[in-house]
Amino acid sequence: MPRIKVKRTSTVTDMTAMCDVAALLLTFFILTATARQPEPLAVSTPSSTYEFKVPAENNAILTIGQKKVFFEVAGNKVRARTLELMGEQYKVTFTPDEIKRFSSISSFGVPVSSLKQFIAMAGDERMKPGVQTGIPTDSTDNQLNAWVLNARKATKELNNIDMRISIKGDSKEEYPTVKKVVDILQKQKVNKFLLVTNAEAKKTN
Repeated sequence: MPRIKVKRTSTVTDMTAMCDVAALLLTFFILTATARQPEPLAVSTPSSTYEFKVPAENNAILTIGQKKVFFEVAGNKVRARTLELMGEQYKVTFTPDEIKRFSSISSFGVPVSSLKQFIAMAGDERMKPGVQTGIPTDSTDNQLNAWVLNARKATKELNNIDMRISIKGDSKEEYPTVKKVVDILQKQKVNKFLLVTNAEAKKTN
């Protein structure tokens, strides 16, 4: 008796549900992602195989390059409180609007005397060459020391935790500029800090 042949049919998979899930995930990641702020000074950091990530909270980053130093402290509330403390120290009154605008600025490098004009600028104007000349680190006008100290006070006051400090230096930066920053930290008895580097692939034997 001849064998009955079963008609072959192609398998069709409905991908509608998968596409919906992919679209929802993509939308979620776009809406929850934090846009990276542009940096006023691009530096080429040295490479290393160390994999510890720079903390996103309770951390300050000191960027060093072209003999200039820029400062960034994490957290809008901490930034706002740091500015208030700097205003008290340097006898500068900042309006609530100026404090709010400053709290959204990440890395910056201007003297306190130019801070009001800097805050009033649009974001693209702040990034123009020559606008940010760096934070003074001279012995007679060591404003970087004041920024670090007041940021530490603000972090402790608001979050009840000691602020970490990270140094992001250009790999070609001269030693004296880096030493100035390290000396400032050591005078505040900050002897532990992170060095920001580029990730380098580990060598395999």
